[in-house]
Amino acid sequence: MNEPINPARVDFVTLRLFCAVARTGSITKGASACHLALSAASRRLADLEAASGALLLERSAQGVALTPAGHVALQHALRLFHGFEQFSRELQDYSRGVKGHVRLWANMSALTEFLPQALASFLAVHPDIRIEVEEQLSGDIARALVEGLADIGVFAENTPTGGLDVTPFQTDELVVLCAKKHPLARRRRAAFGDCLAHDFVGLNRGSSLLELTSRAAEQAGLPMHLRVQVRSFDAMCHMIAAGLGVGVVPLAACRAQIGALGLKVVHLDDAWARRRLLLASSAGARLAPAAGLLLAHLRALSGSGANADVR
Repeated sequence: MNEPINPARVDFVTLRLFCAVARTGSITKGASACHLALSAASRRLADLEAASGALLLERSAQGVALTPAGHVALQHALRLFHGFEQFSRELQDYSRGVKGHVRLWANMSALTEFLPQALASFLAVHPDIRIEVEEQLSGDIARALVEGLADIGVFAENTPTGGLDVTPFQTDELVVLCAKKHPLARRRRAAFGDCLAHDFVGLNRGSSLLELTSRAAEQAGLPMHLRVQVRSFDAMCHMIAAGLGVGVVPLAACRAQIGALGLKVVHLDDAWARRRLLLASSAGARLAPAAGLLLAHLRALSGSGANADVR
């Protein structure tokens, strides 16, 4: 059984060198980027491989390439650098008089519809707290809360919530968007099953909205033909406007694109089209005072001051 890597044998200079070599495909170029002699760089890389117990780089006359283990090592190295940069940035904030730092992750719907005014009202009372906001997919937000990468999260209700304290936050309306000349454009309302006769534009795999609509199609006993998949609602709207299909989106999150692109809105009769957004933090974790203040503020805006079991 292999022993775990001794942290004392891995330093940031070596990890930065490894990232530079992976990026350039050359030990010589990586060493130059890190201002190291080639012999010193080679020794550091050999020590890193010895410490990890795995071959990280495939060496050839054409340069170097990452092995499967090297790809894993690169992802972890980049995560370490990101964490260190965040650590440095937060400490600098405190030295400048900032009294707290909160990491808030939310899906696009929450960021567009509900959080701007909520954060503005909070920061008006607490101007010395810094809030770092990231837009992420709902499933990624839940995992980040469990792993401690985020303090507070807002995501869609059909996301797994194991290990989280959850409060219902807000409700958004899901609608079908289509181009002006699409057959559905003549309808004001429709059942989702009636829309499944057409091609769809959807979000990429991992999106809670894609999972929700896919499950609704299964319950209707009809396939959902995904013609195009993208990562954002903005991209969805542009694809829909180009006539590549129809798409299910949160109405409020896409109002600007609907007007700008001349899209038609079809309201859904299905009960699931009224979707709850959830406010969450890691179960049992002691939040920093600043994060606790923001969580209480958001809970107050949701109309619920206590946790609710929505799992």
